Amino acid sequence: MLQLLRTNSHHTDFIELVKNLDKDLKERDGEDHAFYAQFNTIDTIKYVVIAYENEIPVGCGAIKEYDPVTVEIKRMYTAPGGRGKGVATQVLLSLEKWANELSYTRCVLETGIRQPEAIGLYKKSGYYRIPNYDQYKGVEDSLCFEKLIPKDIFSTL
Repeated sequence: MLQLLRTNSHHTDFIELVKNLDKDLKERDGEDHAFYAQFNTIDTIKYVVIAYENEIPVGCGAIKEYDPVTVEIKRMYTAPGGRGKGVATQVLLSLEKWANELSYTRCVLETGIRQPEAIGLYKKSGYYRIPNYDQYKGVEDSLCFEKLIPKDIFSTL
C-alpha cells in the first residue's frame, strides 16, 4: 500500500530521491543538463511529498510558490521499482490538493521533450501546454504546462 508523507526539502529520503532524479535527467538531457540543473535547487522548498511502498521511498514531488495564486510543480520522480504503479499520479494529486489547501488556484510546470513518461502523466492529469515561461522561454527542449485548480475542489473528496 502506498503511503504519502508531507515534509520539506530537508528530508533525507527526498534528498536521495532527487539525487537519483538528477542522475536520470543527466543521462536524458546530456549537455543540456547543466542549464536545467540551475533551476532545480532544493534547499528552500517548503512543500514536499514523498511516496513510500512498504516503508521504502519510491517517489517524490514538490511545489513552490510561483506567484500569489500559482505554484510550480518541481522534482517529480518515481524510482524504477515504483514505476507503473500509479505512484507519480498519487504524488501529483497530493501536491495539487496541498496547493489548494494553501489557497493556490493554478499549477505550472516544466518538463523536457526527452521525458515522455512525464509528458504523458501531466496530460493524463489534466495539464495543458502553455507557452514556455521565464527561464524556459526560447528553450526548444522544454515544454511547459499548467492546470487550474478551483478553490476547494478537493473539499468534496
